[in-house]
Amino acid sequence: MSTTYLKQASRTPETETATAQKVVTEMLARIGADGEAAVRDYARTLDGWTGPIVVERAEIDRRAAEVPAQVRRDIDFAIAQVSRFAEAQRASLQEFATELHPGVQAGQRVLPVNVAGCYAPAGRYAHIASAYMGVATAKAAGVKTIVACSGPFRGGPMHPHLLYAFDRAGADVILTLGGVQAIASMAYGLFTGRRADVIVGPGNKFVAEAKRTLFGQVGIDVFAGPSEVAVIADETADPALVASDLVGQAEHGHESPAWLFTTSRPLAEEVMRRVPVLIEALPPTARDAAGAAWANYGEVVLCSTREEIVAVSDRYASEHLEVHARDLDWWLQHLSCYGSLFLGEETTVAFGDKASGPNHVLPTKGAARYSGGLSVHKFMKTLTWQRMSREAARDIAEVTARISRLEGMEAHARTADDRLAKYCPGQAFELGEPVQV
Repeated sequence: MSTTYLKQASRTPETETATAQKVVTEMLARIGADGEAAVRDYARTLDGWTGPIVVERAEIDRRAAEVPAQVRRDIDFAIAQVSRFAEAQRASLQEFATELHPGVQAGQRVLPVNVAGCYAPAGRYAHIASAYMGVATAKAAGVKTIVACSGPFRGGPMHPHLLYAFDRAGADVILTLGGVQAIASMAYGLFTGRRADVIVGPGNKFVAEAKRTLFGQVGIDVFAGPSEVAVIADETADPALVASDLVGQAEHGHESPAWLFTTSRPLAEEVMRRVPVLIEALPPTARDAAGAAWANYGEVVLCSTREEIVAVSDRYASEHLEVHARDLDWWLQHLSCYGSLFLGEETTVAFGDKASGPNHVLPTKGAARYSGGLSVHKFMKTLTWQRMSREAARDIAEVTARISRLEGMEAHARTADDRLAKYCPGQAFELGEPVQV
């Protein structure tokens, strides 16, 4: 493979896992012991919040009146897009029944979990899209109870736009809680009496670590890291749009990688010229984040062929992958490791992040090699069932008894023996040698 790094990252994303693990372990232990009192204390000391945790209906309605009409229309539009895509995903999941052997019926049921916890971070921004990405998808899956959490915004109550998004998307209970205490409250059923079966949504390294630690007690969407973008571009790409899209994702944070894979050196050099200019023109907060991300984690990889680009891209397995190149169908057929794929310059990660429809909660740090992002599937359980006639049980029992004894599992074998004795009295069967040890 002939690849050249025109720009190589000086760092790899680090989440200070050891530090986060220590903090989260202590917090979860305390919340597990002291329950809601511990959560309220963390809300006060970490977020400065002493108000009600459960947002009442009257408060939701009052705060909705603060949301401008155009903002409401935009949020409603985005919710409808996410809901339609999620409903199509739900329709693709099929229940079935089949006969595996004469008299042996088996099948599959597809059922939603009973309780979902959906988190949206507060942080520097009002993460409106994260609110409806989780809740609308859980709603489309048919989840019976949806608990939504986000922290107070800049010392006050939850941001009204985010609260409106939670409510309009279909949340049944909304809690003003952020961070580890929010994840723990949903997992333990605090303030609601309903333990979450699945918890989804992005957050900082402490939120990610809390979800990782609680995985097993609850299901989660993905093991999340810093947001990532990769752009595949050939000589037909517009360098202005490529540079804009790299910067657009780098503003997520200081550790957000932005990668360009290309077969065109002139395009690569023009993009590298443009990116710092675009970063410098950003507002201070975004400029600081995008500048650090590009300086420390940005990469530009020059490849000889599009086949080499596919190999490089699949190795990186980026969260978001854009293709600015000719023959988009070829790329769709050959790329296999990405969180979500954006084909053509007409679409961009920001569209997917906010309003186009597919979910924006996606795998990072190479997890796209084996996992997809948030979808209705994360809220569904694929359950199997079986039923058989007594005639079929005779055939299955013989094989089961023999295999069980080969494995040394005599009690298993005898459950088959007992059925043969009941259903086929007086008949002789070859059931294997009884286990003696």
